[in-house]
Amino acid sequence: MKKLTRTVLTPLCLAISAAALAATDDAAITRGEYLARAGDCMACHTAKGGQPYAGGLGLETPIGAVYATNITPDAEHGIGAYSLEDFDKAVRHGIRKDGSTLYPAMPYPSYAKVTDQDIADLYAYFMKGVQPVAEANRDSDIPWPMNMRWPLAFWRWTFAPKVATETGSTPDPQLERGRYLVNGLGHCGSCHTPRGIGMQEKSLTDSDGDHFLAGGAPLEGWVAKSLRGDAHDGLGSWSTEELAQFLKTGRTERTAVFGSMTDVIQHSMQHLTDADRLAIARYLKSLPPVNASPAVKAESNTALQLSRMDVSTPGARTYIDNCMACHRSDGRGYAEVFPALAGNPVLNGKDATSLIHIVLDGGYLPGNQHAPTGYGMPGFAWRLDDQEVADVVSFIRSGWGNSGSPVSPDEVAKQRMQH
Repeated sequence: MKKLTRTVLTPLCLAISAAALAATDDAAITRGEYLARAGDCMACHTAKGGQPYAGGLGLETPIGAVYATNITPDAEHGIGAYSLEDFDKAVRHGIRKDGSTLYPAMPYPSYAKVTDQDIADLYAYFMKGVQPVAEANRDSDIPWPMNMRWPLAFWRWTFAPKVATETGSTPDPQLERGRYLVNGLGHCGSCHTPRGIGMQEKSLTDSDGDHFLAGGAPLEGWVAKSLRGDAHDGLGSWSTEELAQFLKTGRTERTAVFGSMTDVIQHSMQHLTDADRLAIARYLKSLPPVNASPAVKAESNTALQLSRMDVSTPGARTYIDNCMACHRSDGRGYAEVFPALAGNPVLNGKDATSLIHIVLDGGYLPGNQHAPTGYGMPGFAWRLDDQEVADVVSFIRSGWGNSGSPVSPDEVAKQRMQH
């Protein structure tokens, strides 16, 4: 009887163990997929029109283009032959399977803060939750000798931090969750923190100084704005709830996403939980301003001038003819459709590159699962010359109480040549 019992129970136990292991794997894959969304891996590792995570997207750097690699589980071209240790070395340490150093276009200085468990879950997802694609990787366009990888090891030794999960300074779990997502997987500093002479981020965390998330340099025709509490050109005039809504839908009552941040909303932020988006918003709102400048004070002189069709100011006629129907004479736009120009922190930043880019090439606010309707703005490069673009951008940056500096035709010409 005992032998019969063992004969029956042994296969049953094995089946239960296998089912439990499969359930564990499925849970890890699901968690890993969410984490890959939080890290926005799709945006860089998927070429336009290409297969998910098969690489090939060109990433511009000051010394040439770097092409994102295939991170599908294809054994020949992707990471199918990577062990968990190999995967960890690449993601958190910046070291390829062959021992060479990755270009810091891969934000491993930020990923150094990711926990062991999250790395394991990411590995489970990329190995078992992603379809393998036999797509060969592309070499960089960086000219010799700057394309040699061995000097990158010295960059990594100098600028990349040791792998260590941050321990927050507050007992607030929500705030610490936001810190973890922003500083780690979200790698927000890769774009929004100024870089030093070695192209390193000047600060990697809020404890490193006030360079952290204080705004980046122009890249691919866009400027990543300050995410600190500056009222003039940062997030000082935003509420926590407004910022969380922006991360969810890409739009609020007064602004709309544009440029490279569009991909962040589409591939990453819209897929996070409300709790995580609120945690991110709370953490960003906790960052103090770099400059204690007051918020833009709205004034009605520009609206009065436009309502009277007074075109004596350079750029006013161009605004009336091309912009006013959507952005209105008072510069307030239409809530969640056409962004406000009055008091918009983007317009008051030192660098007008993003605004010039939008006027020349237009923009598109795509719909997503939370805000399905998309809206577009046409480009005016075909219609307006450099002087007209400079005049209208300068008009917008100085109207309704805005205090952005004027733009020259040479700045417009430079931007036009790049696009």
